[in-house]
Amino acid sequence: MAIHGFGTTEFQLVLLRRMADFRPQLVEQAVHQLGASRAEMREANKRWQAMIRSSRFPHGARRYAAVLGPPQLTLPRRIGDLSCTAQQWALPLWPELRFEILLGPQDSGGPVWNEWLVRAAGTPLPTLHTLVDLTPWSCVVSDVAVAFAPAVPREGSAPMRWQLDFTAPDAAGLARHCTADFTWGLLQEVRIGEPD
Repeated sequence: MAIHGFGTTEFQLVLLRRMADFRPQLVEQAVHQLGASRAEMREANKRWQAMIRSSRFPHGARRYAAVLGPPQLTLPRRIGDLSCTAQQWALPLWPELRFEILLGPQDSGGPVWNEWLVRAAGTPLPTLHTLVDLTPWSCVVSDVAVAFAPAVPREGSAPMRWQLDFTAPDAAGLARHCTADFTWGLLQEVRIGEPD
């Protein structure tokens, strides 16, 4: 399903556009894999920005259904005392991941609280033992948070970016304080501090 020629491929290009600041080479390969060009990626992002600012474009969960079709999975989620809903879609570029939106409680209109890539249920977790294992695009926020708990989440430098502060061993086994940067929930880079 697509709205005015804007569907899954174009949406993936929007995700890639935000990642290009960190990983231009990986983005270039992914754009090629989609059979698109950098100009088409820029145009998809421009159209998406115009659509989400338009009063005629659907809001909340309906926005994503208009572009990606009905969610492939809808799950209840509890956040403290609140009952929320997660909706997920498969994207061809990342078969082991799902694009997920988290919707707030329906009594508050079910606003979209979060939107990012998460690991698909039933797919194997990446092996994350040391910093060497943290390669770009290899894992999502929850993978790193679980592997190197306790991790401290922080806001990123721009919309759809997140950071995690954590401690992990380097290749020599020395514990290092690190900050991982994620775009749309996907790992982009890890900045490594001095050993403890």
